[in-house]
Amino acid sequence: MEGVLGQKWKPWPRGASVETYNRVRMGREKRIACIAHDNKKADLVDWMRFNRGSLERHRLYATRTTGRMISEELGLPVTTFHSGPLGGDLEIGARISRGGIDFLIFFWDPLEPLPHDPDVRALLRVAVVWNVPVACNRASADFMVSSPLMRESYERLIPPYSADTGPPAETPSPRQPAQGPDGGPEVAK
Repeated sequence: MEGVLGQKWKPWPRGASVETYNRVRMGREKRIACIAHDNKKADLVDWMRFNRGSLERHRLYATRTTGRMISEELGLPVTTFHSGPLGGDLEIGARISRGGIDFLIFFWDPLEPLPHDPDVRALLRVAVVWNVPVACNRASADFMVSSPLMRESYERLIPPYSADTGPPAETPSPRQPAQGPDGGPEVAK
């Protein structure tokens, strides 16, 4: 297959065709997670101030301190998670894996050592696994938020890494919970 400029397309990973990919639909209103390390928070808030008109059409999520700054300085509603070092990055990663975050804006400082670096790496990894757009600096955030795709529905393709691709679903337990003599849950004494 040839591309627009005549270049040859590479085969899909692991021999899969695009038809075998799972599709995740992002609505017109995107769910955007915003994270910034301490010395990048002012930069993120300044960027958000400049792009406020675009961002107010979407639902915003953030780690605790970043979310508080966005809310106080810009007056935008933000759903907050724990602070990054206290598990907030992991909470957002979990939300991504369940299909609850469509876009990640993560202003991080590659020159600053982080005590929670494994959490940061896990978050970036899960965003890539689930094919979630990630902006790690102002330039990439500017290009992404100004894209016409931000104003319309979009289907992300999720590669078929295994049979376990797609948001998890609640499955009923094959065992019934233990019941006490009155029919209620059994209480340990």
